[in-house]
Amino acid sequence: MGIYDDVVEVTRRTMVLFFVVDTSGSMNGAKIGTVNSAIEEIVPELKEISEENADAQIKIASLSFSTGAKWINEPISAENFRWNYLSANGVTDLGKAFAELNDKLSRNAYMGDIAGSFAPVIFLMSDGEPTDNYMDNLEELRKNNWFKKAIKVAVAIGKDANKRVLAEFTGCDEAVISVHTPDALRKWIQFVSVTASQIGSRSANAGTINTKGGTSLTGGKINLTKQDEFIREIKAQEAADAAEWDSFDDDGIEW
Repeated sequence: MGIYDDVVEVTRRTMVLFFVVDTSGSMNGAKIGTVNSAIEEIVPELKEISEENADAQIKIASLSFSTGAKWINEPISAENFRWNYLSANGVTDLGKAFAELNDKLSRNAYMGDIAGSFAPVIFLMSDGEPTDNYMDNLEELRKNNWFKKAIKVAVAIGKDANKRVLAEFTGCDEAVISVHTPDALRKWIQFVSVTASQIGSRSANAGTINTKGGTSLTGGKINLTKQDEFIREIKAQEAADAAEWDSFDDDGIEW
């Protein structure tokens, strides 16, 4: 009998990355085209992150909303995921998307992995104004414990996107990213998908901050939530790329 014969492979937990995509009529053309190509391009990197992660397997689920909301796919491992190109038409029933999320963020639905699940990443992309009474469904979603712990981020596409509504979803303005060009949208989809997945699929938070004059039992340090840690990454990226984003805004292709 070999020395490794009795070794049992440790089953990894699951972390689900939810893409929630506005496919209303105003997204038609370059906007939905950029979303489609950017997500398709980032899948191999998500697959690599998942394969190399000892803590968790990354799965991907996608939900579109326009006139109503529908699941494009249930959680699929990044290794087996293929992006289905979306088309755009109809109105913006954001509340229907919130209701679908609330229904599936449950151990009886998409969070019922046998090995256990980390809190998910929920990535919302929209370019306009909700056309339904979204607030009631958002209030119900906010009561969902998986949603409370999730990393939540939104990309506001173009000048007509309602950033206030998106901030109501994420819980803060800092987790809402504004983009005005195809290049910026593509870059932020890639950044959010990779960075949030890396943070969300770790078994413990790596981030801490020092408190001035702190007298806590942790020696004056406060553990950051994964949401806090991700917001710090957003701010760092915005600061580092400020000049680059300005150059994109001057390229003449702006929504």
